[in-house]
Amino acid sequence: MSGASNRPVRSMIMTSEQWSLGGDLSVNRVGYGTMKLTGWPRGERPDRDTALAILRRAVELGVNHLDTSNYYARDGVAANELIRTALYPYPADLVIVTKVGALVEGPDITLPPAEHRGLTPEGLRRGVEANLRSLDVDRLDVVNLRMGDRGHTDAPIEAALETLMSLRAEGLIRHLGVSNVTQTQAARARTVADIVCVQNLYNIAVRDDDPLVDACAHAGIAYVPFFPVGGFQPLTTEHLTTVAGRLGATVPQVALAWLLARSPNIVLIPGTSSLAHLEQNIAAGQLRLTDDDLAQLGA
Repeated sequence: MSGASNRPVRSMIMTSEQWSLGGDLSVNRVGYGTMKLTGWPRGERPDRDTALAILRRAVELGVNHLDTSNYYARDGVAANELIRTALYPYPADLVIVTKVGALVEGPDITLPPAEHRGLTPEGLRRGVEANLRSLDVDRLDVVNLRMGDRGHTDAPIEAALETLMSLRAEGLIRHLGVSNVTQTQAARARTVADIVCVQNLYNIAVRDDDPLVDACAHAGIAYVPFFPVGGFQPLTTEHLTTVAGRLGATVPQVALAWLLARSPNIVLIPGTSSLAHLEQNIAAGQLRLTDDDLAQLGA
C-alpha cells in the first residue's frame, strides 16, 4: 500500500464490489481520477480548498483507488501534491496508481513529438522518481506505461517495460500496467511483464475495446476505462435518460453502472471537480441495472 496511516476509519462505504490488482491490492470498483483537480492540460479546475475536500471526501466514502500522474500539473497546481496534502499519512488500504510515458512534466504536452523524451530509460526513471517524490512514498503501488501520446504511437512497448521492470527490481514499483494501448500492444506487454491493469478509452458509446475487455477479464487483469461518461451520441443519451428516469438516477450514474455491469474486471476512476458529482459517481456503485435496462442500453 501507499503508506501507513493514523487516519480514522471511513465514515461510510458506498462501494461494495472489489477487484484485486495483482492479487494483493484490493480496490473498490469505483475509484477517483485526479486530473480534473488540476485543469491539466486545459480547462477549469476547483479552488484548492475544494480540491482537498474532494480527495478527503472520496476516501471517507470508501474510495481506496486514486489515479494520478506527476505530469497532471498546470500553473503550480499538481495532482500529486494535492493528494499528499489531503491524505498523507495515507490510509493503509489506499492504492495510488500513477503513470509515466512520453510526457515527464505537464508542459511537455506542448512540445513537438520529437522532444518528448519520457519513453527513454532516463525519462522513465525521471518520471517514476518524480512520482515518488511528489507523493512522498518509497514505492509506487502501480505504474501504468502510457503509450500513444504526441506522435509516439509506434514506440516499442517492450523496451519501455523492461526499463520499468528494472525499476521494480530496485523496489521502486510494486505492479505494472499499460495505458492507451491496442489489443496487440497489450498482448505484447504481457510477454514482457506481469500486467495488472489496462487503462484505455471505453464507455457505453465507445466500445471498440470490447475484445480487450474480455481478454483482460479472462486473464484476471483489471480494465480501467477513461472518459467513462463522455462522448455519447443522441440515441445513446436518449436510452440513458430513459433508464435513469426509471431508476431515479442521473445519466452519468447509469453510464457508470453500465460499465460495472459490463464485466467484473472493470474498475472505474471517474474524475470530477464537484463534491456533489463525486458523491453521485460513488453512489453509482450501488446502482443495479435490470436485464431490461441492459437490453435498452444495448448491452
